[in-house]
Amino acid sequence: MATYLICHGAWSAGWAWGKMRPLLRAAGHEVFTPTYTGLGERAHLAHPMVDLETHIQDILGVIDCEELHDLILLGHSYGGMVATGVADRVPERIRHLIYVDAFVPADGQSLNDLTGRPPAAPVEGWLLPPNPSPPDTAPEDIAWITPRRRHQPARCFSQKLRLAQAMPSFPRSYIHCTRKTGADNFQQFADRFRSDPAWRFHAMDASHSPNVTAPEALAALLLPIA
Repeated sequence: MATYLICHGAWSAGWAWGKMRPLLRAAGHEVFTPTYTGLGERAHLAHPMVDLETHIQDILGVIDCEELHDLILLGHSYGGMVATGVADRVPERIRHLIYVDAFVPADGQSLNDLTGRPPAAPVEGWLLPPNPSPPDTAPEDIAWITPRRRHQPARCFSQKLRLAQAMPSFPRSYIHCTRKTGADNFQQFADRFRSDPAWRFHAMDASHSPNVTAPEALAALLLPIA
């Protein structure tokens, strides 16, 4: 049995992995999908000082209190920022680090640095509205996710990540979702890791959130890692 710990994307929460939990658990694995401070069912805790470090601490708290070891740590989208920070703090707890169409920061980089463009204007000076859902998202999924998405504190995107470890000792995988229209923030990572022998690379014919739009196909990539 393996233990998957999911670091979800921006504007999202643990609920967004509701299709994935039964697929991974049916194969005999444990799955944790915690929600960051200020989002999802914890939206009432949002305030202007919530930042990337807050969310790293959220996940580290789960690892500590649940006494998790030998983890398959997964970061989706913005969750790649969080997962990178978590893995840097507790590398001895990580079996494998997986990025699903996610940002992979180096020391001193913020998410805004990696997108190469200024963020949208904050609402009320500190909240960023959600990006639109991919056009292939089914109507029933739009009805599911839209009322549950929350504005994201802007400091999550502007805070620079500080890393202490030069090179991870655990294996890493990158899953690039290729069904995109317009700019693809994650093509830079696909180009970098596709031929890097230190990485396991997979291209997936899905839009940016396969946990919503293609859960079975995503599970088919995740389960062999366990």
